[in-house]
Amino acid sequence: MAVAVWPVPGTRQELMKTLLAIDDSKFSEAAEKALSGQFRPEDTEVRVLHVVEPIVVLEPPQMSPGYYPELEDQLPRAREVVDRVAKTLSAAGFRVTTSVKTGDARSVILEEAAEWHADLIILGSHGRKGLGRFFLGSVSEAVARHARCSVQIVRIPA
Repeated sequence: MAVAVWPVPGTRQELMKTLLAIDDSKFSEAAEKALSGQFRPEDTEVRVLHVVEPIVVLEPPQMSPGYYPELEDQLPRAREVVDRVAKTLSAAGFRVTTSVKTGDARSVILEEAAEWHADLIILGSHGRKGLGRFFLGSVSEAVARHARCSVQIVRIPA
């Protein structure tokens, strides 16, 4: 595996800002390992982002926007996951910040990358096909299509 060198040796540039979008899956674990193996900690600033998505089947008209009681149960676990990844990356020498947000994962990842001025987004792909992809969509595909910066999608061999 090649090591990406950024910034260009001999030039003075800011740190590369890498947004690592994770969930609590083996796919995110692979994305974390890809980041650690490809980038030099002294040249890279990482923001670890976990998006908690509300479960919406059909929303009754009387339900107010943002009312999703199940999120309260999911947020502490999301914070644990983000903190665990941040601790691992910090121990490897990366400068790390964390963020846990709620909403549509595609939109939140893109918004966070734009607001933070990320140079790169790294995320894992669940590799859904057929009906699973149709019904659940592909977060990685949407991010790759609409991001204003580079995107690295990490896949796990079948």
